[in-house]
Amino acid sequence: MLKSFSDSELLSQIADDNIMAFEEIYKRHASKMLLYALNILNNKDVCEDLMQNIFVDFWTKRKITSIKNLEAYLFRAVKFQVFKYFRSQKFSNEDLTRLNIVDVSINAAKKLEYDELESAILNVVSKLPPRCKEIFELSRYEHKSNKEIAEAWNVSIQAVKNQISKALIAIRANLHKEELLFIFQIFFVYHF
Repeated sequence: MLKSFSDSELLSQIADDNIMAFEEIYKRHASKMLLYALNILNNKDVCEDLMQNIFVDFWTKRKITSIKNLEAYLFRAVKFQVFKYFRSQKFSNEDLTRLNIVDVSINAAKKLEYDELESAILNVVSKLPPRCKEIFELSRYEHKSNKEIAEAWNVSIQAVKNQISKALIAIRANLHKEELLFIFQIFFVYHF
């Protein structure tokens, strides 16, 4: 029965303490979230722990959180948890290679917090031309493929790639070097 509910309807049910609605959301989104985290961390145990943290937090905040786009919310939670994990760990050689970090010795005080970075990105994205903004958001926040976006907008896949590139150029032009380090490693590398 709950399989036919939209995410919004399930969120409503969860706010009323419906554990089955929570389980349905978990079934719908957890595997994609885990795969996303695995692409970055390459450590199944750590990624499973991160997923558990995300869903425990999600359940705990069920009555106070106002979520408009559940999938985007959950993927932002994954990004945040991955960022938090990297901050709390000593980087191994594999992590350094994976992250492509040029200078690990950057003073930690100079690094931006993830929320500040996300806010800076959203600020730049909000100023993009409408078509560019919409295509970028579908790609990065709703995790739609270029093909899905092209079909929805009735344009070529190349046109979608061009709009995403235009957005990335605008973001690069408007953010500081320290922000770019995190953007390329956490936000873009595994989705472009």
